[in-house]
Parts: sequence; C-alpha cells; structure tokens
Amino acid sequence: MKTLFSKQIQGNERQWFVVDAAGKNLGRLSTLIARKLSGRDRVDYTAHVDNGAYIIVVNAAEVAVSGTKETDKMYYSHSQYLGGLKETNLTKMRTKNPAHILEHSIKGMLPKNKLQAGMLLRLKVVPGPTHQYEAQKPEVLAV
Repeated sequence: MKTLFSKQIQGNERQWFVVDAAGKNLGRLSTLIARKLSGRDRVDYTAHVDNGAYIIVVNAAEVAVSGTKETDKMYYSHSQYLGGLKETNLTKMRTKNPAHILEHSIKGMLPKNKLQAGMLLRLKVVPGPTHQYEAQKPEVLAV
C-alpha cells in the first residue's frame, strides 16, 4: 500500500470564492476562510502542499463581534523604540483600517510556516460591497 501525496496546483486551477461578511460573527467567519485558504476542506489535503483557494471578503467593515469586544478588544503595534507600544481598540480600527480586523484574525488561524505568506496573498479583503475580481468569476461561499 502506498501513501498518496497531492501535487501543487497551479494558479489558474485554484477556485475563487466571494464571502459577504456583513453581520457575520468574526471568529466563525475567520475559521471558515482559514480552512479554505489552507485547503483543509479538500479531500486531497496534504500538510506540506499549499492547495488552497482564493478568497474575496466584501463588507469587511460590517463584521460583527459579540459582548464588549467592540471596546475591549485591543490591537497592538510596537515602533521598536523604548516605550513605543501603541494600542488601538476595535472601534478605532474599524474606522482606521477595517480590512485589518479580518486579516489579523485569519492570519492567527493559519499555519506558522513558510506556506502562510502564500496563503495570505490569496486573501483579498475589501471594506465595501464591490470588488475588482469579477473577471475571475468567483463563486459565492455560503456561511
């Protein structure tokens, strides 16, 4: 008996999906997208091969969170200088860079290896309802 390993699929063979994030829970939406990006939902999944799909997320500014996360959830960045820690809560991040909310959440759910960069390149997050990827004919992904 032989172990079967899937081959790396080429860029034009990958599927394209579009997801509407309006009113969807941040964590549940992020797990679904991370599984599609990494290819874990495929029958021929192999851990060392990146066979995930392209994901377009529209209405990222309208993603929902529960409880008091709107004011309590913090995003941290550091300038690499002493005392250079900056913190931004979810409300300010939603107005400043709404795409960062979903990108940050999904990045934390992807594998921490060399495949992560390629997976994040296939994630397209758009704050509004329209996107520029109509030529790829994306399928609507039901959440």
